[in-house]
Amino acid sequence: MIRILALVAAVALTGYALHLLAQPRIDTRTAVTPIASSSSNGVSFAWFYDPADRAVYVCRASPGDTVECKARTTLP
Repeated sequence: MIRILALVAAVALTGYALHLLAQPRIDTRTAVTPIASSSSNGVSFAWFYDPADRAVYVCRASPGDTVECKARTTLP
């Protein structure tokens, strides 16, 4: 009788341990993908696509200024 109870307890603990190990999930997010870039008269533009938000971002940089990025549009 004690062997059966020990076996049932071991199976229950093993099931619970497997349940606990299956819970954590790593949430990964793909990085933005560069689409194109252009430069004229010292001003540079770069376009990026974010697949998680389905949005296109445009970034502008000029000499002496900081990089400025804005969402241009969200794709359907």
